[in-house]
Amino acid sequence: MAQLDKINEPVQFDSIKIGLASPEKILEWSHGEVKKPETINYRTLKPEKDGLFCERIFGPVKDWECHCGKYKKIRFKGVVCDRCGVEVTKSSVRRERMGHIALAAPVSHIWYFKGIPSRMGLILDISPRILERVLYFASYIVLDKGETQLEYKQVLSEKEYRDAVEQYGYGSFRAGMGAEAVLELLRGIDLEKEYAELRQELDNASGQKRARIVKRLEVVEAFRSSGNLPEWMILTQLPVIPPDLRPMVQLDGGRFATSDLNDLYRRIINRNNRLARLLELGAPEIIVRNEKRMLQEAVDALIDNGRRGRPVTGPGNRALKSLSDMLKGKQGRFRQNLLGKRVDYSGRSVIVVGPDLKIYQCGVPKEMALELFKPFVMKELVNTGKAHNIKNAKKMVERLDSQVWDILEGVIKGHPVMLNRAPTLHRLGIQAFEPTLVEGKAIRLHPLVCAAFNADFDGDQMAIHLPLTQEAQAECRFMLLAPNNLLKPSDGGVVAVPSQDMVLGIYYITQERPGEPNEGMFFKSINEAILAKENGYITMHTRIKCRIKKVLKNEDGTDRIVEGVINTTVGRLIFNEIIPQDLGFVDRSIPGNEILPEIDEIVKKKNLKKILEKIMDVHGATQTALSLDDIKAMGYQQSTIAAMTVSISDMTVPASKQQLLDEAQKTVDKIARNYRRGLVTEEERYQEVIDTWKKTDDQLTHDLLSGLDKYNNIFMMADSGARGSDKQIKQLAGMRGLMADTTGRTIELPIKSNFREGLDVLEYFISAHGARKGLSDTALRTADSGYLTRRMVDVTQDLIIRELDCAANKDKIPFLEISELSDGQEKIESLQDRITGRYIAEDIVDPETGKTIVTADHMVTPKRAPRVINALNKMGRKTVKIRTVLTCRSKNGVCAKCYGSNLATGQPVQIGEAVGIIAAQSIGEPGTQLTMRTFHTGGVAGGDITQGLPRVEELFEARKPKGLAILTEIPGVVEIKETAKKREVVVTDSVNAQSKTYLIPYGSRLKVQNGQVLEAGDVLTEGSINPHDLLKIKGTKAVQDYMISEVQRVYRLQGVEIQDRHIEMIVHQMMKKERINESGDSHFIPGTTVDRLDFEDENERLIAEGKKPAEGTRIMLGITKASLATDSFLSAASFQETTKVLTEAAINGKRDNLVGLKENVIIGKLIPAGTGMKRYRNVELSQDEEDIEDETEQLFTPDEAFDIDAEGVERIAARHRIENQKNNVL
Repeated sequence: MAQLDKINEPVQFDSIKIGLASPEKILEWSHGEVKKPETINYRTLKPEKDGLFCERIFGPVKDWECHCGKYKKIRFKGVVCDRCGVEVTKSSVRRERMGHIALAAPVSHIWYFKGIPSRMGLILDISPRILERVLYFASYIVLDKGETQLEYKQVLSEKEYRDAVEQYGYGSFRAGMGAEAVLELLRGIDLEKEYAELRQELDNASGQKRARIVKRLEVVEAFRSSGNLPEWMILTQLPVIPPDLRPMVQLDGGRFATSDLNDLYRRIINRNNRLARLLELGAPEIIVRNEKRMLQEAVDALIDNGRRGRPVTGPGNRALKSLSDMLKGKQGRFRQNLLGKRVDYSGRSVIVVGPDLKIYQCGVPKEMALELFKPFVMKELVNTGKAHNIKNAKKMVERLDSQVWDILEGVIKGHPVMLNRAPTLHRLGIQAFEPTLVEGKAIRLHPLVCAAFNADFDGDQMAIHLPLTQEAQAECRFMLLAPNNLLKPSDGGVVAVPSQDMVLGIYYITQERPGEPNEGMFFKSINEAILAKENGYITMHTRIKCRIKKVLKNEDGTDRIVEGVINTTVGRLIFNEIIPQDLGFVDRSIPGNEILPEIDEIVKKKNLKKILEKIMDVHGATQTALSLDDIKAMGYQQSTIAAMTVSISDMTVPASKQQLLDEAQKTVDKIARNYRRGLVTEEERYQEVIDTWKKTDDQLTHDLLSGLDKYNNIFMMADSGARGSDKQIKQLAGMRGLMADTTGRTIELPIKSNFREGLDVLEYFISAHGARKGLSDTALRTADSGYLTRRMVDVTQDLIIRELDCAANKDKIPFLEISELSDGQEKIESLQDRITGRYIAEDIVDPETGKTIVTADHMVTPKRAPRVINALNKMGRKTVKIRTVLTCRSKNGVCAKCYGSNLATGQPVQIGEAVGIIAAQSIGEPGTQLTMRTFHTGGVAGGDITQGLPRVEELFEARKPKGLAILTEIPGVVEIKETAKKREVVVTDSVNAQSKTYLIPYGSRLKVQNGQVLEAGDVLTEGSINPHDLLKIKGTKAVQDYMISEVQRVYRLQGVEIQDRHIEMIVHQMMKKERINESGDSHFIPGTTVDRLDFEDENERLIAEGKKPAEGTRIMLGITKASLATDSFLSAASFQETTKVLTEAAINGKRDNLVGLKENVIIGKLIPAGTGMKRYRNVELSQDEEDIEDETEQLFTPDEAFDIDAEGVERIAARHRIENQKNNVL
């Protein structure tokens, strides 16, 4: 419980530990015993004494008032009433005070006996099935064999027990049943002795027996090291949780709604009291036994209803929610309340476009703004004397007094707000803007930030949040403000690229049309040309000649004038006025090029993106934001003037259409004839028909596009990248082409009509298949993609940049040698893309000039990358050594040098950046765009390969893939043997004189030829490789490369670019563990998995001490397994399998050091990333003005200057903190 300190500050702690509670501990927590099953008195509505809501045990229902009303008011604080025994205190103690039930017979805790594996069964070495029979009074277990032939812990049925008593005499041995017997057995365990025996047995055992011993050893070791006692798995005292956590409320009709827990507790108390009475009366054994069994079942239902047998149901046959259900799943305590909190100072509304806004602005409806900024407005009303007190000010605000609006204008100035659109798939889903007040009820959004939010204006809603503290506002202004988020964190590309109308306007203004009237006219200046256009002598697109005059600086600082005549159009001159003229599209070093416009071609969407990327590289974010607003304004204005429209006459059907269709039909008829004659198989016929129609379709599309006028409206829209594509134009005016049926197989009847001509009934029906499948696919894909993102976030959430360099004081830099990613002829990702923004681990020297391009441990910037590649080509090298997350030696998180640059800023990454979450978002966010389908290669067995989202999931979960490729385990020469029955590939290694034969399944295609020389790990057949096999045969690097290239292939096929390092982060987390084979002199248990770095450190220590190191193999875990294998039990419990994780953690007495993000969110602390890191937590307070300046400077030592850019938000937040504290002191 969060007991409060004197000054109402929650207790500060650095870690949180979980363990089993001893009966003494439960009594220590308790404030009294609950003896009666009553809840509240239905007449007085007051809690019953000694019942489940008793005020004497749990505290008063009303603040500072006892049950009988003798003491009322805060002055009696702490007094215990002599009449009713209730302490006078705050009613909130009813949320934290616990009670207990003294059980008349011990009961077992269902988590420990029924979990998988059964911990109680393992430590007692009894099978869970037998243990269950003992606990539920179906069998006896021998506790003391005396002088008899029976075995200790032998299980006897009722009949066997009676026979044994007859045979050996009454009292010659002791056997018991139920939790009492198990409690006695657990008390009899000597953990040290058990541990020593098991370690000894482990050395001789093998197979199944060994696995069982390892499991038992783990449990024994857990109890040994954690200080928990095995008998605490049996409850003799049952804790009762505070009443306000299981409330009872009165409904309108006078009935009561109560939490299910109260029903479950009530059953326990009833049975417990009945059992106590029966024992007192000395009832027959069989009745008592039955009552004990019922008590055991009642406690089971309270802890985890439905885990054993039928669940206890309430009215309407609904299973009651037990304590475990309160924790589990999306609606459980972890995910609903601890990780998904609601906030005040927020609102939501529909969004509409605000084309007149600047990129850092958003429009907030006046009424909404007033409600959000209410306290600020009230304070200001009092300060300016317009209201006498807060109460008065509140009334003015609620009445919407006319004076309020002026105050509101002042309050919102310089106070940013945050906008968020669900689903927030990546960090650009929340951005900050400066609010401007607008009429109406809709939030206005800048059109260029829509891409980042994935928003459109067809009824989307957005939430608005208000940062309150100075630090929060500073972070909004410096990190969240829209102009500071123009780049995508996934690949560093510009995200705010103009689209639709804007692109169309820019395309229109930069067009040139030959043959316009007055072509070739000569103008003395740009202004004169614009004037001529205004007066109608020329158009925006007429080719003209214009004299340009520029003033340039000489090297010595003097001015020089350059002038000359250029060929261009007025539109392009106007467009160049808003584009910086030093982007490098024109080589200005060539004489005569100084006066050329930077952009002298037609500008499409792709060109716009290039221009913006150049502006970003050369001038930075501020200029980019300005240019974006200029482009937006010009684009909208010009697309309005262009007045583009789509009409049916714009769709011109090619004259060649009918002829092409007739020819294709003839070919198809001929193929059918050949099939009937038996010249081709069904499969070949199908494929030939499909190919024929595909060819026809392509030819028709080509004829259509080449026949379209360049100034056709539809063509211009598609060509500029504003809307539509060749495919859509083809469907409008060519033919719709081939469609897929519901299974994804192409239907061989093509749709020959287009939308202009209209479809007939059959064609319409066929095309409905595809449309429907598309819709259902999208829905499924969204859910799958969201779940994949959730698992990735979970596995990478504790990856934060925690240090500058993991190899700072070591002689060896960790590195990985990389080459371009390719698969045969297909290039997946170039080497230049792979090294940009990474730290290089070797000196790169130009072999011709001898000049060093990049020294080791320095970053390859986008400018240096082409020079590095150039030097490598001259040396004839295909690979280069770089630093990567995969080889990072940081104990927690990763280091800045192994990570490289922060893609969202292009600068080296700062300490505290949550790079794991960014990686998960970068891979998850485009997940919805990936296809869902399994590719059918036309019914060939084993030929189906998974693609798209399922393939990414298959890789990250490290599953055995569908359509498995066969690998060779040894190097050698191939020999293919084919008989009528089977095909075999024999690989012979003449060096080591060994050979291996692989049976090739029917339908698999070989990728090798006779006599080919292979290395170990090469593929023999087509298909996907099982990563575990690759890891075993070829080792870590091969499997890492394979994972990166495979994931990249899936995304690149869809045209999505993702930087390698994001995938590396996930692979790094999958390969963190080592399986122990031989423990040597270490404390590891063979067969268990440990962290790779712990394993290496322990071995270094053992070698230094001259002892025998442990031996292990590197293993690869899927992301779900890796998430559950994390050191933090809070993070794992809030992910999946909550009860299993908590059971395991409690037995091990685990301590959560709160290193990741989730753990800190759960306990309500600042996350240890960004400004929440410990290093920025405790800012010293100085009172002297001069000291304060020094203090701020001292916050950042010179070696940290790397993490924080000149005006980094950390410094600002720190400075704000100091100023706040200074104001408070003054």
